Amino acid sequence: MVPDRARLDAATNTFRMLSDPTRLHILWVLADTEADVGALTEACGTSRTAVSQHLAKLRFTGLVDTRKDGRRVIYRIRDGHLARLVREGMNHADHAVTGEPAHD
Repeated sequence: MVPDRARLDAATNTFRMLSDPTRLHILWVLADTEADVGALTEACGTSRTAVSQHLAKLRFTGLVDTRKDGRRVIYRIRDGHLARLVREGMNHADHAVTGEPAHD
């Protein structure tokens, strides 16, 4: 696959959404489990309003999906590619912070 303009733009848009610490934290949680706003608020340690606003952006850009569970809205990461990207980004950050040597 050669990265044409459409693919470069799509990847750039995804990385742009990952560039906010709260959104990245939300996606990191959702990479392993589904969660509602309350659980994400607790996990991220930020306000419910902030989490809701970030979730709206993530839904708008198609990075998360929702389902209803009674009155609750449950969020999940859209696909495995994104989950792996988030996990790899956090693994990379762990190496940068701890000084652990890079590996393949």
